[in-house]
Amino acid sequence: MTGIQFVTDVKGRKVAVQIDLRKHGALWEDFWDVLVSESRRKEKGIPYEEYRASRLKGTHQRG
Repeated sequence: MTGIQFVTDVKGRKVAVQIDLRKHGALWEDFWDVLVSESRRKEKGIPYEEYRASRLKGTHQRG
């Protein structure tokens, strides 16, 4: 696949990847969205009304 290069260690194991964002920028954005979603999987949510009330008071902290 053009625009994708793997970086290997001295034993030939793939340890990183380089992505040409001009060619695969949309693919990277999808990948990034999945990573962010997975990292937040165990975060506790708050009820919408509680969030809305904090927004109206101006006390909601952006994450």
